[in-house]
Amino acid sequence: MRLATLITTSGSRLHVRADDGGYVDIGEATGEDRFARFESFVAAGPAALDAARAVASREGREYAPWEFGPAVPRPERILCLGLNYREHALEGGRAVPTWPDTFVRGHQTLIGPYADLVRPALSESFDYEGELGIVIGAGGRYIPASKAIDAIAGFTVLNDASVRDWQRAGTQWTPGKNFDGTMPIGPEVVTPDEVDVSDLALTTELNGLVMQSARTSQMLVDVPSTVEFFSSFTTLRPGEVIATGTPGGVGFARNPPVWLQPDDIVEITIEGIGTIRNRVVAEDGDRSGWRWRPGAPPGGL
Repeated sequence: MRLATLITTSGSRLHVRADDGGYVDIGEATGEDRFARFESFVAAGPAALDAARAVASREGREYAPWEFGPAVPRPERILCLGLNYREHALEGGRAVPTWPDTFVRGHQTLIGPYADLVRPALSESFDYEGELGIVIGAGGRYIPASKAIDAIAGFTVLNDASVRDWQRAGTQWTPGKNFDGTMPIGPEVVTPDEVDVSDLALTTELNGLVMQSARTSQMLVDVPSTVEFFSSFTTLRPGEVIATGTPGGVGFARNPPVWLQPDDIVEITIEGIGTIRNRVVAEDGDRSGWRWRPGAPPGGL
């Protein structure tokens, strides 16, 4: 089953992809308005999934790309793995980690799968990172890898677009990973019964040129172990997202570096899950005199 959040005249509403290829509004079709919101839908468990499957046989509606919102609109948290592919760790001059590197994003960073990707005005070091996203369903605490699939609502495609100079200006990654509008996610959440994510092709293209090409089987911490790790120290809640890390080929590690520029097109595809495609745009407004800019006088403090 494939779920998408679509922008309608009634606001953002959860839809299921119909058998005819269109989309059906789950809340409207079932009379259960709580099923119109992704987080409450996945929190409802098997009953909600059964209801969505039942209405998928109805006639669906076609939607334009700009009507797709973030596949998961307002997760409580976006938990992220860094350096989860050997090649990416090495290209950045780091040792291959023996313990997961982690950080957290907020939902204000999310945009739709075909929306404009905003390059922040305070940096020219804007980079792409194609990744597999895990969407939490039942969630829980102390979830063993062997039971992880039961806690997952589905999988999606995302771009953990990073502002590298802000990421590296301090010892923590939070600022460079939390600029507004820098994480496209979607176009759908694909349920585990429809896709096996253990060995899928992941590709990132920039203006039609392949920049990243890897397989999810190359992740240092696989999907079940990722769920086990995060649930070791926090309760995973319905609708939360885990970003599983990016493979080698990012822009900062190239010689010369490749930074995202206005009008660039970034396209990320994960086999069996989907493709997100975003045009890079410059943030509105002149911030040339803004105090907080890494490496530029007066350099903050």
